[in-house]
Parts: sequence; structure tokens; C-alpha cells
Amino acid sequence: MKTALLASSALLLVGAVLPASAASLDDLVAAAKAEGELTVIALPHDWCGYGGVIDGFKKKYGLKVNELNPDAGSGDEIEAIKANKGNKGPQAPDVIDVGLSFGPSAKAEGLLMPYKVSTWDSIPASQKDPEGYWTGDYYGVLSFEVNKDIVKSSPSDWADLLKPEYKNAVALAGDPRASSQAIQGVYAAGLSAAKGDAAKAGEAGLKFFADLNKAGNFVPVIGKAASLAQGATPIVIRWDYNALADRDTLKGNPPVDVVIPKTGVVAGVYVQAISAYAPHPNAAKLWLEYLYSDEGQIGWLKGYCHPVRFGDLSKAGKIPADVMAKLPAAESYEKAVFPTLAEQGAAKEVITKQWDAVVGANVGK
Repeated sequence: MKTALLASSALLLVGAVLPASAASLDDLVAAAKAEGELTVIALPHDWCGYGGVIDGFKKKYGLKVNELNPDAGSGDEIEAIKANKGNKGPQAPDVIDVGLSFGPSAKAEGLLMPYKVSTWDSIPASQKDPEGYWTGDYYGVLSFEVNKDIVKSSPSDWADLLKPEYKNAVALAGDPRASSQAIQGVYAAGLSAAKGDAAKAGEAGLKFFADLNKAGNFVPVIGKAASLAQGATPIVIRWDYNALADRDTLKGNPPVDVVIPKTGVVAGVYVQAISAYAPHPNAAKLWLEYLYSDEGQIGWLKGYCHPVRFGDLSKAGKIPADVMAKLPAAESYEKAVFPTLAEQGAAKEVITKQWDAVVGANVGK
């Protein structure tokens, strides 16, 4: 049952935690417009369709959106909240979009403000904090993004990356000591090496990357579209939606192959949350309302991300056919594994703490 927010803008400003309803949305819009702006962090425009999503939000509500450090990792986002607790200016993030494991840890540290969007009931219980401190927003699977001008034969599974033909070719899309995407990449390689044993995936992933590094195949640079196109990182391990977006952006120059591996198909859920110290708390709540509306969810799907309300939208026939047609074949996702929070937390602890000692590669820009 949905409960209307208190109508008073003054009360809205203190961070009401009850679910919003259509009746209260006008009040929230008014309070957000009084604040005038929203500050986001770590949202590259080619990530998950965020360029279009941000434009859609600005067009709909007329708020200014400050965009901090688009290439930041999840750990950087958490540090930005901590560093700006007393800052009411545009350098303090109002909202964060982080890997699943960072949601509960940020909640435990008192860094998040609870809020339940009006579409709360249509979000699967396993993908949200019951108190509303964080909410799953979308997911993808780890894939290999391949520059076909340089790599003539694409790898089909994790073990292939160790082959001599991929010397100086393989990169992660982040620093595995701070980036959720990179941590999940190490975990996925480990899950494949450990034949699906989640308890061994963290250590097995470190060993895999240590072997990859010793073989001279690992490139300690954060892989992105530019480094892929230039040939500095011809194979990048990254979320399928990022790889597919790059394929579109590069328009065949170079041609890009996006491979979902045969084993170790790890699905990563990202979560959305509001900073407990948000300078613009109502703009932050309105942003979440937009993201979890049909319009916002389809905006992510256009960026090749599977939004958290995908099942709900699909059942209701609300997903445009042309959007569905651009997504990879459904069978590619049949072996996808969704690690539990406990499994992710354990792997994150192993990978972030032991990367330097076991792998010894300092991943940088």
C-alpha cells in the first residue's frame, strides 16, 4: 500500500522515508524546483544510456544537473560522500549509482538517506533494501569487448585470454581495488576457473589475473572505448551494456565484437541511493522517481541495461519492439549467475585487499 508523502515542502526537506504516491509528486516537484539543481557522480553518458536519461530528466523538470567525475568507480563515489559531509555546494554528490555490495556497506556507515519510490512495489524484494536505503536499478553481465581490426579471433571463454595470441591485449574497465565493474570482472574469471564454486571465486580470480599478468597478456590500464579503438587495450572486460554502447559509438571504426563468455557469466546489479548529506535532497528524490518510472527504466534499456523493473514492464507490454530488437539474444543470459550479497562481499574483501600482493599490477589511467 502506497502512503502519500507529507505535503509540506518544509517537511519534505528533512527526508521523509515513506513511499511517494502520485498525489504527492507535485509537492516533490515543487520542493525540488525550489532547490534548483541536482549533483550526480560517476555517470558517463555512454554508460547504460545515462546521456539520454539525464537529458530526459532535465527536459521534464527543468533542473540543472551538475555532473561530477564521470569515470569514478563505486569506491570513489563513497569517498566523495565522506569528503563532502559539510559541503552544501555542487561538489557534494546528492545521489550515487554503485555496485550492489557498496549499498549495504554505505548504509552501515550511515552515509545514505532512505527513500522509497512510488513504483516500489514493482521492484523485486531481493533487489532493494527493505527500509529504502538503496534500490537496485539495472544489471548486465560481464563480457569481452574486442577490437576486430587487431584481434582476428575473439576469445569465447575466460581461459582463452591466457593464450599467447592475446599478449598485451587484455584490460579491465576499472581499478580492481576500487571499481565494482573491475572487482566483478576478477570474480567472474575466478568463478569460471573454480567451475562455479562461489566460495573460491575471489582467490581463483586473483590467481587467474596473476597468471594473465605473468604471461604478458594483462594491460594495467583502465580500458575504455578510446583505448580499445587506439589498440592500447584491444580486449576489454566490461559490462555488456558498455561494450554494446561502444560498438554503436565507434560505428565500425574499428569493428567491435561483444562476446558473452561460455562460463563465469556473472550478472552485476547496480544500486541507486541518496547521500545522507545531500545538499538537494528533494531533487535527489525526484531523480529516483524519474529513474524508476516507466520512462526512466526504458531509458536504461535503450542503453542496453536490463532495468530492475524489466519483468514488470515486459508483462505490461510497455517495452518498445525496436528497443528489444537491439538487445543480445536471450539465450546468452541463460547461464547468468547473480552472486548474493554475502558472496560479493567476501569476494570484494579478498580481491581489493590482496590484488597488490597476488597480482602486483598497478591499474591506472
